[in-house]
Amino acid sequence: MQSVFVRYIMKKRRFLFALVMLLTMSFGIKAQEVPDVLGRLDYNVISTAVPFMMIAPDARAAGMGDCGVSTTPDVYSMHWNPAKYAFIEDDFSVGLAYSPWLRQLVPDMNIAYLAISKRVSPMSTVAATVRYFSLGDINFTSGNNEDLGTYSPNEWAVDVAYSRKLGNYISGAVSGRFIYSNLTQGILDYTKPAISVAADIGVYYNRPVYWFNSIDAEISWGVAITNIGSKMTYNSGNTRKDFIPTNLRFGPSIKLDIDDYNSLAFSLDINKLLVPTPPVYLKTASGTDSLDASGYPIIFEGMDDNVSLVQGIIQSFYDAPGGFSEEMKEFTLSVGAEYWYNKVFTVRAGFFHEAKMKGDRRYLTFGAGLRYNVFGLDVSYLVPVNNTATSGTNPLESTLRFDLIFCIDKWGSNTKLERTPSSN
Repeated sequence: MQSVFVRYIMKKRRFLFALVMLLTMSFGIKAQEVPDVLGRLDYNVISTAVPFMMIAPDARAAGMGDCGVSTTPDVYSMHWNPAKYAFIEDDFSVGLAYSPWLRQLVPDMNIAYLAISKRVSPMSTVAATVRYFSLGDINFTSGNNEDLGTYSPNEWAVDVAYSRKLGNYISGAVSGRFIYSNLTQGILDYTKPAISVAADIGVYYNRPVYWFNSIDAEISWGVAITNIGSKMTYNSGNTRKDFIPTNLRFGPSIKLDIDDYNSLAFSLDINKLLVPTPPVYLKTASGTDSLDASGYPIIFEGMDDNVSLVQGIIQSFYDAPGGFSEEMKEFTLSVGAEYWYNKVFTVRAGFFHEAKMKGDRRYLTFGAGLRYNVFGLDVSYLVPVNNTATSGTNPLESTLRFDLIFCIDKWGSNTKLERTPSSN
């Protein structure tokens, strides 16, 4: 009896983990309404394994509404678009970022990020990052209140990228990634850590121009597809696996050098998960799924989401149950602005928008930063513009992010990149 109860408790814990991870991706979601006999829903959120891979790791991009695909390069470019590394100013830089996460739900959840970039020639740069996500300490007990120990569910990923200039104004990059997720810490004999291997590809374009024939400016755009990788499962006996958050990100930026001391940049990021949309299942009068002769739920609208990686990426553009209108709702928008004074002090602001049907995430962000010699510091703050229906607060309310950047001395003049200096 005790063993059965322990398994029951563990299953509840797994449900908590799933809920927390879903909130990571959709922290503004309201309570889902009861479907009718055809199974239609007002909310149809796309969920994936390891959604921590979509969390903005650095304070600079977070302060700009999660914009980063075409902003000026820095050591944290891996998450946004690794192709930017080819245009990074510093020969050798190191970054360390940290954020308390979902503290409205869990008091000790956090994410940490370490990034390193090194120019190896005037045309190419290599970079590596380590991302660590902790769900906090959880104490497990048996049915007799016996202490089964304290466990710390965690997930992490290691990335390596190579970025190269393909011309005077354009670059490309590829990166590889190993993802590890351990949510049960071995306390259940039928579960295991989930593992995936993934890749990113990216393109970045940056060109100096004159704005109104008098202001020096830089126009840039970027495209990146990230987390192209194998599906994951935590159950050793489960043949169905979950997609990781394969994502398409693209958008432009413009940076204006107003004078010798002041510059202003504006950016737009558009994102879409390249993951199948959950279909709508036919329901019985009692609200349960209608089953076919083989015992599988009958799809009323949409397409089967239990498909291969490649099929899932292709299918994600046309499989929404609500048709084209729902497909368009799967795009999220980020807009951001960044002001620099004398390349020493910066302030930032941004806005993130997601359709109500796909998670209802909407928030303002603010940030600031300093650069002094080889040292940089950034901080950002998040302000939700919508609250959850149950608690009246947003799980990410008052979220702070911090990051440090260390620009190590150049390792030789032959590797310096000759181009117009940017604000970073």
